[in-house]
Amino acid sequence: MEKALSKVGTFWVSQKAKKEISSIGDDFNSFTQTVGGGAKWVFNKLKGKMHKPLPDLLRDYDLPPGLFPKNATNYDFDEVRSKLTVYIPSICEAGFKDSSIVRYSTRVSGFLLRGKLTGIEGMKTKVVLWVKVTTISVDGPRSSKVHFTAGVKKSRPRDAYEVLREGITVDEF
Repeated sequence: MEKALSKVGTFWVSQKAKKEISSIGDDFNSFTQTVGGGAKWVFNKLKGKMHKPLPDLLRDYDLPPGLFPKNATNYDFDEVRSKLTVYIPSICEAGFKDSSIVRYSTRVSGFLLRGKLTGIEGMKTKVVLWVKVTTISVDGPRSSKVHFTAGVKKSRPRDAYEVLREGITVDEF
């Protein structure tokens, strides 16, 4: 009788342990959806799945590496859908060498294609008022201009976006 109870107890404990271990994965998935890309980035790093730094990814797609502020180090890139999501710790803005100012939400997303970032959400530029940036493009890898579409298409010198700038925290997007 004692052996039978011991086996039942062992079986019950092992089933309970499997359930708990399984729920850890579910809890982590919920956590990453709640917290955002930072948690996924840490998890991927722990699993050994690191992707290249964001400036290098932008260079690979013929875009200037300084389009995002220095503190935008975490991102997700779905190569199949070409969907890029960049995570920034706080709402911020960066000033560039050409006197332009770009404001970033804590999450900027768009579709990254060769020479362009389209369907942008979470980025504004100051014209007279703050205007939503919808597309950033270049004519080619050697192009000296970067085109920002924010209501109208505005060309800016590419070299203004070659250097990473520090994002200055602001109160609202």
